[in-house]
Amino acid sequence: MDLMELFFISVGATVIVFYGVKLLLFSRMLFPKMWFPLSKSFFTSMGEWAVVTGASEGIGRAYAFALAEQGMNIVIMSRTKVALDQVAKEISDTTGQRVKVIVTDFIRDNVFSEIEDQLQDFNIGVLVNNVGILPSFVPCRFLEFAELDQTITKVINCNVKTMAKMCKIILPGMENRRKGLILNVSSGVASVPFPLYTLYAASKVFVERFSQGLQAEYKDKGILIQAVAPFGVSTRMADYIPTNIVTLSPEDFVKSSLQYVRAGDKTHGSVCHIVLGWLLQSIPSKVLYAEYMLHSLQDYVKNKAALRASNATFENGKNK
Repeated sequence: MDLMELFFISVGATVIVFYGVKLLLFSRMLFPKMWFPLSKSFFTSMGEWAVVTGASEGIGRAYAFALAEQGMNIVIMSRTKVALDQVAKEISDTTGQRVKVIVTDFIRDNVFSEIEDQLQDFNIGVLVNNVGILPSFVPCRFLEFAELDQTITKVINCNVKTMAKMCKIILPGMENRRKGLILNVSSGVASVPFPLYTLYAASKVFVERFSQGLQAEYKDKGILIQAVAPFGVSTRMADYIPTNIVTLSPEDFVKSSLQYVRAGDKTHGSVCHIVLGWLLQSIPSKVLYAEYMLHSLQDYVKNKAALRASNATFENGKNK
């Protein structure tokens, strides 16, 4: 056997081993209960309280309920007091857990000193940084946003600054106790540069990189920090699109995502979204960013939004 033949055999073997390992790692995500098992006391062992931002509806509300069902007391935070009070009552009546309401608007600049004061005596074991804003459900180019300067500030304050500030407030207590769980909600669109949702997608890239860097810094302290990057979830931000095999209800998504908290510093949170993430990253960029594809996406979302608005108007007319 000459050297050239040996070289090609070695390269082939290396490729087979590489992709075999990747396939094994991917297959683990299909069976989270087997590969990443959690004890019944996992969440309560982290601490007495869980803090959830953006908890008045959607994914945040689902996390608050799910963690209360695990036996944790819950701090829920959002800007709408009426909605928070209703969620607090439902959680308390359903689970018997204590619920504290903090009304705050994360778009504003100077809200965190007051939040820190209200949380200073709490034994916080879980933080879910869920709050976020999507500047426009209908995709559009960066310069087409109305009031662009204000939009930039709102997205940075809500999607970027709030997460970092909440970690600054809560992480020291976790470090002192050498245990804790932080879930930072990103988005599947952060998997690749995403035209027409550029500002939103870029803000969610920060969520992922911040979470992954923070996990590397604090994993030896017994703290789990994970970016959760869902694709389709039927929430107000997604215009309540109907659920199907890839678009999950907030409750189903959260139930699934909590099975992956020990699966690494990033997860898409469900099997179907993990497959979607793989497919999205497999599409050549020339195809993904072609002008035809961008126009098609824009037209599709506009038509879906118009159809839902029309149906809503028709239903309201029937009910009068």
